[in-house]
Amino acid sequence: MTAEQKEIKLNSANMLEILGVNDGNLKQIEGKFSASITVRGDTVYVNGVKEEIDVIEKILKEMIYVLKTNGKLESSDVNMIISLTKEGKEIINHKDSESIILYTRNDIIKAKTSGQLQYIQIAKKNDICFAIGPAGTGKTYLAVALAVAELKKGTVKKIILARPAVEAGESLGFLPGDFQEKIDPYLRPLYDALDDMLPLDKLKSYIEKTIIEIVPLAYMRGRTLNNAFVILDEAQNATDIQMKMFLTRLGANSKAIITGDITQIDLPNKSLSGLVQAKELLSHIDGIGFAYLDRSDIVRHKLVKDIIDAYEKFNKTNGKN
Repeated sequence: MTAEQKEIKLNSANMLEILGVNDGNLKQIEGKFSASITVRGDTVYVNGVKEEIDVIEKILKEMIYVLKTNGKLESSDVNMIISLTKEGKEIINHKDSESIILYTRNDIIKAKTSGQLQYIQIAKKNDICFAIGPAGTGKTYLAVALAVAELKKGTVKKIILARPAVEAGESLGFLPGDFQEKIDPYLRPLYDALDDMLPLDKLKSYIEKTIIEIVPLAYMRGRTLNNAFVILDEAQNATDIQMKMFLTRLGANSKAIITGDITQIDLPNKSLSGLVQAKELLSHIDGIGFAYLDRSDIVRHKLVKDIIDAYEKFNKTNGKN
């Protein structure tokens, strides 16, 4: 194939951020292609075969977009962009650019359904957002992604993830280990979500420095949370008293997302679900938004939707809520 040269103007880009420290980002790109790349001012000159030039141009445009979206461009972002672009995966689609939440080392996290997009919009618009819907609709995963995105931008200084430790047919007392070992299974879904979004070494560092905290809901009592993104997961299993306690922890420059499924309440009958009560009491308050997801927003295995349908039909037939 015949080699050619192309000039790529990056007029509106911050070239220092795009090129990286000691041109590290540029070297990452060059290491994946046989084409040569030189930069003069805000113009990039690429010499090579047309197919590679086209891919490199796309990579540069993706880098600019990620920089503008996240406020920074890390080496891991560049590596992810190169990998996805070489695989022919479309990253930027301006029709759904508002649905993108976070760029990770492996993929892009964005809304996959209209309900999820509405959820994201409500969460961004309000300081407190309730996300209510069945299993598999991405309530927790998207909440964690929104929190990580804000942490990466520097708009918050820490993330706090909480869950009520409610026994769903199992007894904590019979589980082996100390209290932390007993409680870890309840918090595991939050660790799993974070593991998808952050490199392992960075996640460990954030947890060690308490930049990210994953705690049982009871540990929130007495705290005031400033400059934080706070998530309460499985909130249908928080009592009315616990929900009030959680919501009143919010301090200056903080946001909260509360997720739950009101059809899966594991509390004893005598306890009132704080999520059900909040839905009735708080829907009229400015700054608090409610996002409702349904079966059409399920993004897990295709059988999950059928399973939920089957149980709902059974419960209706047998007069169960």
